[in-house]
Amino acid sequence: MRTGILYAAAAYFIWGLLPLYLKAMKQVPAQEILMHRMAWSLVFLIAVLLVRKHWDWLKPALTSPRVLGRFIASATVLSINWFIYIWAVNDGRVVDASLGYFINPLVNVMFGYFLLHERLRRTQWAAIAVAALGVLWLTVQAGQLPWIGLMLAASFGTYGLLRKTAPLGALEGLSLETLLLTPFALAYISWLAVQGQSGFINGDTTTRWLLIAAGPITAIPLLLFAAGARRIPMSLLGLLQYIGPTLQMMLGVFLWHEPFNQGKLIGFALIWSALALYTLEGYFVGRRQAMAT
Repeated sequence: MRTGILYAAAAYFIWGLLPLYLKAMKQVPAQEILMHRMAWSLVFLIAVLLVRKHWDWLKPALTSPRVLGRFIASATVLSINWFIYIWAVNDGRVVDASLGYFINPLVNVMFGYFLLHERLRRTQWAAIAVAALGVLWLTVQAGQLPWIGLMLAASFGTYGLLRKTAPLGALEGLSLETLLLTPFALAYISWLAVQGQSGFINGDTTTRWLLIAAGPITAIPLLLFAAGARRIPMSLLGLLQYIGPTLQMMLGVFLWHEPFNQGKLIGFALIWSALALYTLEGYFVGRRQAMAT
């Protein structure tokens, strides 16, 4: 249990500090960072698979149309999520991006209800209603939907849904996804080099190493998360997941002084209240079920 908590907390802590890493490369366009993230993640994951000598899953996965189709879909959604997040951070919208990961658990609940036909309890419906009120408030205040947060929540929720029903584990699934994405990434990186627009070639040594580091920075927290999720209850994992967006929001507000007026605070407070209601309800229901068992 203690090891699982450390693994999961470390994963969310790394994700929470990810804006610091992306801000260090703000001179590189978001789409190029995304392509390097795909390519170097594959390099890192191949190294992990070589060390573990774990290749027996690859051929069945590549020869199964069902598995391949599922992971083409998840890889596409994951790349959309990565691009929106990278762009938002480097455009000075870290607070807006953090909103997406605050609402993501409630988006998962809605996906479970509509797509997996899971039943919701009254308190869960109340939490969703309060969160919807928060999104409505932010929309009225800004004069437009908080589309960055909603797109991030929807894309990561869709990714989680696809991976929930996929036959491969965390390491194998991420390896297959990056394997499918990397040919496009290499083609784009090569095109930039030919055009003389490559941030990797034209950048300084620090920029090159930061782009190479995208591999382990992407893969390590995902592997830590998978290791932690196997060791601790889902209710505890659900509490720990707020470490990431909380750190992101604090960086946006206190380090980069992004706008966070009273109107935005009210909207976030409604969403935080919804999360607290949902999390506490899940905790007490799980506790009652465990005592009954």
